[in-house]
Amino acid sequence: MNNLQKQYKEKIVPALMEKFGYKNYLQVPTINKVVLNVGIGSGLKDKGYLELVKKNLQNISGQKSVETLSRKSISNFKVREGMVVGVKVTLRGVRMWDFLERLIKVTLPRIRDFRGISPEAFDRRGSYSLGFKDNTAFPEIEGEELEKTHGLEVTITTTAKNKKEGLELLTEMGFPFRKEEIK
Repeated sequence: MNNLQKQYKEKIVPALMEKFGYKNYLQVPTINKVVLNVGIGSGLKDKGYLELVKKNLQNISGQKSVETLSRKSISNFKVREGMVVGVKVTLRGVRMWDFLERLIKVTLPRIRDFRGISPEAFDRRGSYSLGFKDNTAFPEIEGEELEKTHGLEVTITTTAKNKKEGLELLTEMGFPFRKEEIK
């Protein structure tokens, strides 16, 4: 069992039960899955760029990525239906907990001029989305062999019923949120 998962079961669940008045531990919000997504964007025509993104995402997540295809044609972006427009990985279980622990303890502190993540990026169901401008913050990506950098989105899907529960869950887990009021 991962350290973060053990902390969740031993400390976070009782704390959230007390704070929100849950009567059963199954009512406490948890994390269902983490999705890592990279949009190809300007590298649509470059096959080498797609392979580089796949390799980087596999190094970061520890699992093979899946190509996402466009659903319709958009002539202004030179995209046809069925073209590869992105790459994604869905993490669950042990890999998810391992990734979250690395994200909190290693990746976020490596970001230059880091002042915390925004508490405003929750959806109404309590899931959180976080974007990285480049992938060099991840320790699995070595700077010497890096040809091109690309952005990355991380979506953390929770069972929380609203923003407040989701924020409290991730705060208890150790996510470094900026001190601003959530709306």
